[in-house]
Amino acid sequence: MQALRIYAGPKARRHIEQHGLNPQDVRVVPGAAGGPKGLVLGPLDRFIFGDWLTASTQEVHLVGASIGAWRMATACLDDPVTAFQRLENDYIQQHIAAPPGKKLPPAQIVSEQFGQSLKDFYGGRVQQVLQHPRYRLHIVTSRGRHMLRREHGLGTPLGYLGAFLTNTLHRKAMGAWLERVVFSSQDAALPFATGDYRTRQLALTEANFNPALQASCSIPFMLKAVHNIPGAPPGAYWDGGITDYHLHLNYASDLIAGGAGGTGDTGTFGSKNTASSGLVLYPHFQKTVVPGWLDKGLKWRHGATRFLDNMVLLAPDPAWIKTLPNGKLPDRNDFVRYNKDPQGRMKVWGAAVAASRQLAEEFQGWLEKPDMGRVAAL
Repeated sequence: MQALRIYAGPKARRHIEQHGLNPQDVRVVPGAAGGPKGLVLGPLDRFIFGDWLTASTQEVHLVGASIGAWRMATACLDDPVTAFQRLENDYIQQHIAAPPGKKLPPAQIVSEQFGQSLKDFYGGRVQQVLQHPRYRLHIVTSRGRHMLRREHGLGTPLGYLGAFLTNTLHRKAMGAWLERVVFSSQDAALPFATGDYRTRQLALTEANFNPALQASCSIPFMLKAVHNIPGAPPGAYWDGGITDYHLHLNYASDLIAGGAGGTGDTGTFGSKNTASSGLVLYPHFQKTVVPGWLDKGLKWRHGATRFLDNMVLLAPDPAWIKTLPNGKLPDRNDFVRYNKDPQGRMKVWGAAVAASRQLAEEFQGWLEKPDMGRVAAL
């Protein structure tokens, strides 16, 4: 059974038909939020960053939210193959026992242990990430506004209720509650236009790297928000997947000619043009690129738009997913399902990751002999 499906937007498909897919074509690699689902992308990450992209020399922008930000930051380390293997092992082996009678551990404890794990993982290596000769890292976070400006036992649930209701009416209007804040390395311009949603861009530095990355992974109510990030406006910063769940961003960056900044009163640190619009290579765990976390139930927002015209998306075949343990990808519900059996969770997650090597093997085989019959419309 084939494990990998390949999808392409219309511009990307025309390019592949004429030139094939080469590492020098790639200008952007996104990394989606999605928690444990991202584990099955490990073999693809190791092949793409440890082998395939090394055959090119162009600047590549890595955009990540939540676990996608962790993956993209890992790609910037000096030995990405070993680093991705450690990320995979650390993620699978994590376990924080829930108190008696509870399904999950307290958010404060989860945040403390996760923050320490990031310090251990990147300790002494942050400059490798920030000064990578080719890769420009963009960590996406969600900053609370007004009622969500500070985390509060009553105000936060009410604020997210307001964000949910507002988002249902119009996604852009949710900017009244939450803004997209992107921390970017090396004064890099954003590789996407920002007219779709309230956006702020800030410099990613050694002082704010860990807080920004932890914020990007801080799922509301499961982890605590991160406050007082150095070099950033005050406020509560949460998971970047809230505003940009699967990073359905306007990667057709040649549409704009001004600075790479946000809209309205949102500020940026640079005034460069956005990154040149090559292809976007997207290792993802599904075909659908959902805009925000609150859009998961809004099916009318799940279709591809012109934003993705220059995208090549790699995703596991749904039929192949059914062959995995429990017939699905690893997900956050497994923490509850295996609450009393963490070794059982680790076993099924490890089996899913081992099976996902087929994704990388098939992509490598397809690159060597491209078959347009396997490329479906995005």
